[in-house]
Amino acid sequence: MIVILKRNAGDEQVQRVVSAIERAGFTAHVSRGEERTIIGAIGTSPQMRPHLMEVFGGLPFVDRVVAVLKPYKLVSMEARAERSVVEVGGVPVGPGHFTVIAGPCAVESEEQVLAAARAVKEAGARMLRGGAYKPRTSPYDFQGMGEEGLKLLAAARAETGLPVVTEARRPQHIEKVVQHADAIQIGARNMQNFDLLTEAGQSGMPVVLKRGLAATVEEWLKAAEYIASVGNPNIILCERGVRTFEQALRFTQDLAIIPLVKELSHLPVIVDPSHASGKRSIVPAVCRAALGAGADGLLVEVHPDPDNALCDAAQQLRPEQFAGLMAQIRKLAAVMGLAV
Repeated sequence: MIVILKRNAGDEQVQRVVSAIERAGFTAHVSRGEERTIIGAIGTSPQMRPHLMEVFGGLPFVDRVVAVLKPYKLVSMEARAERSVVEVGGVPVGPGHFTVIAGPCAVESEEQVLAAARAVKEAGARMLRGGAYKPRTSPYDFQGMGEEGLKLLAAARAETGLPVVTEARRPQHIEKVVQHADAIQIGARNMQNFDLLTEAGQSGMPVVLKRGLAATVEEWLKAAEYIASVGNPNIILCERGVRTFEQALRFTQDLAIIPLVKELSHLPVIVDPSHASGKRSIVPAVCRAALGAGADGLLVEVHPDPDNALCDAAQQLRPEQFAGLMAQIRKLAAVMGLAV
């Protein structure tokens, strides 16, 4: 249930509603926007809801009271006064922006990650991505450099100023990622690792949550709700392709999901075209399509020498390809009134 206050409601009125919700044994979640303030009553039972709606609906400073029936309450569109902008190391992701996060699939060496960071920075990327803990389908594939890889990412951030996004595979990884990075990525294979989601949420750090390989939209948003439910609203959804009958590419990039999710949730949505296509020649076209479909940004793999990469060699762009893509993105984004 959410209580929507009138525009002239002040702090005293907000606290009055919050106190009443907490006295009833529920949790209050306040969202302040430029136009209105929304207060969520989390945990209300169907039996209590009519009574609370009557109580709050009668207050002169309350515009209306709405029962949120969706299972993902905090991340639903009804729960926020306006669309969310999530800041990662001072870089905004959300309305009015098209934020590009780029870098290698995995951190392989100091030379490699610094070269990648310099190249994506020069081309116009706003954040650096790179895997230190790599979830791989085969146990014999390169699994990442672990904490040493995190330290190399932090060194690249120190040189270039790019905030770092990197994946945590296990709850035990969160503490190390928080020490060295600016945002925690939850990969597709871990989208429903609920212990990991909760630990990431409790860190307070921004979380990039990828959609699972075969996850429905509702399952994806419920996973985001795990993070929000422990007090962390700083969530960026990432559509990275789903498994279908099609075998021509690695996965099927579900671009139609972007406007749909924006109808359902206030969270920003970015697209990972690298893992969906698995083929570098396809990546630029999918990036342009993602921008046109309303995505808030991209998560793109770029490697200084992709032919010799230790993982996902076929899908990582060369620096010159990425620079050409960014030139196109800037032109298209300008037409759409977005800052890159």
